[in-house]
Amino acid sequence: MEGYARLQRRLMLVTLVISLCAALFAYLRFDLLVARSLLVGSCAGLLYLRLLARSVARLGGGSRQVGRFQIVVPVLLVVAAAKLPQLELLPAFLGFLLYKPALILQTVIDG
Repeated sequence: MEGYARLQRRLMLVTLVISLCAALFAYLRFDLLVARSLLVGSCAGLLYLRLLARSVARLGGGSRQVGRFQIVVPVLLVVAAAKLPQLELLPAFLGFLLYKPALILQTVIDG
């Protein structure tokens, strides 16, 4: 279980670094609104990753299936981006997906 906890921390840290780099790039290339939307989306992605990790960690105990609560995070992100003028939908959703490059990078490093 210690190895799994270490993997979780590494994934969160790499996702955070990728998100900050992407937000800085978006700020320099586009504007503050896009960078802010990207950061909000990446925070939602980090929350999603954390909820998924907790759900997977419980699989060894009494639970036999992954929880479905984490699906609420992207749904709320899309609803918030649609309702709030301070967020743009596409950058927020792309920010949400920034946890995926961290997963791919971790797979390449461990593989």
